[in-house]
Amino acid sequence: MAGWAHQRLFIMGKAWPTLENSLKGDRQKSMMQNSIIILQSAENQQTLTITPPNTGLSLQGTLNIPGDKSISHRALMLGAIAEGETVIEGLLLGEDPRSTAACFRAMGAKISPLNSESVTVQGIGLGKLQEPLDVLNAGNSGTTMRLMLGLLASHPDRLFCVTGDASLRSRPMSRVIKPLQEMGANIWGRNDNSLAPLAIQGQNLKPIHYHSPIASAQVKSCILLAGLMTDGKTTVTEPALSRDHSERMLQAFGANLEVDSATHSVTINGHPKLTGQKVIVPGDISSAAFWLVAASIVEGSELLIENVGINPTRIGVLEALKMMDADITLENERLITGEPVADLRVKSCQLKGCTIEGDIIPRLIDEIPILAVAAIFAEGKTIIKDAAELRVKESDRLAVMASELSKMGANITELPDGLEITGGTPLNGAEVDSYTDHRIAMSLAIAALTAKGKTMINRAEAAAISYPEFVTTLQEVCGDKG
Repeated sequence: MAGWAHQRLFIMGKAWPTLENSLKGDRQKSMMQNSIIILQSAENQQTLTITPPNTGLSLQGTLNIPGDKSISHRALMLGAIAEGETVIEGLLLGEDPRSTAACFRAMGAKISPLNSESVTVQGIGLGKLQEPLDVLNAGNSGTTMRLMLGLLASHPDRLFCVTGDASLRSRPMSRVIKPLQEMGANIWGRNDNSLAPLAIQGQNLKPIHYHSPIASAQVKSCILLAGLMTDGKTTVTEPALSRDHSERMLQAFGANLEVDSATHSVTINGHPKLTGQKVIVPGDISSAAFWLVAASIVEGSELLIENVGINPTRIGVLEALKMMDADITLENERLITGEPVADLRVKSCQLKGCTIEGDIIPRLIDEIPILAVAAIFAEGKTIIKDAAELRVKESDRLAVMASELSKMGANITELPDGLEITGGTPLNGAEVDSYTDHRIAMSLAIAALTAKGKTMINRAEAAAISYPEFVTTLQEVCGDKG
């Protein structure tokens, strides 16, 4: 919420006052009258109201989206444990990377104030994280907590305590705690050592070959990071390919990795010398996904989204939208510090229903909420399966998307591991809730652009977790003059 609470809104060249400064009494007055998009604040929560015009709305413009969240986390972590200086350009300024930076500062790393231009990390070297004086707080960030556990568990003779916000304290950590315990880790927590707050007594760990029951980049990365401090080789084998940002960045920093794509296995050799690097963070395709769907479903729209990371393990959303006949072209494809990048041009079109399941799911797991919105406007039926993982994200995203989109009139059915959506039913404005989940908040905002009447999204401040400028960008592409 802090990201929105302190931002200035620029609409057609006019700077709007910050929410903090314009707050009057218990209820903030509307910042914009007769506007499509209104952001209001009350009692530390924000409500986003969207009332599209009956005719004439189209989305136009060229966008630069926030830096990739996954890469931002990893750049901060590896920079902190490497030797020498790491310079990060394009870092995401959302709440989650801020949590990562705060945790590693508390353990001795020197990290300059965060900004999107350039952040400097003075690494302290592998195995040299200091025992913090207080509890480490991962905020809302599952990536921070799960990846960091691999490092903390492998630092002998040091005690660490880790917690998070109410949402993170309810999310299962057993998926990383179990393999770490197989390596010899001592970790204690609530609910049979599966929920935070967690206490970790660092140990000399032993290498293992872990066969993960799920394809999860967080599980894989946690074990690989623990493997940095073990003797010998640590291997993770997955049932399907998950995103490979950790492997790419570990190799860039000097780690010795062996990747077997045929068996979805990665092996890391212990005790490498990690050296600070320059990291340029591309735009986050998970953030781009909201605009890809928005331009596809709002008639007469065309957007160009620049500098988007198109890592092969992350482009499931592009593959799914292609199956739905979306009009998306990749332009200016290139490599930036080892990550493939392109500009994405998207135009409105008539989407078609499809089935999204199987090995593609790990490559688009974060984009399923916005793909559910796309399915509402597709001809025929869309079925999403094999996505039970969404039940243990920041919210139960399957249940919440079914519930909140149903309030708007969508023909959507919750499945045990997915959603079934029949397209073609017009949406009506309604009062909905983000459940403090950033991807839910933004997905509902995109759905509201096509609804008849007013939609009110409660607890909309959640979007700042990964996209602090989401509302500003939404106003810009809608041509909202206030």
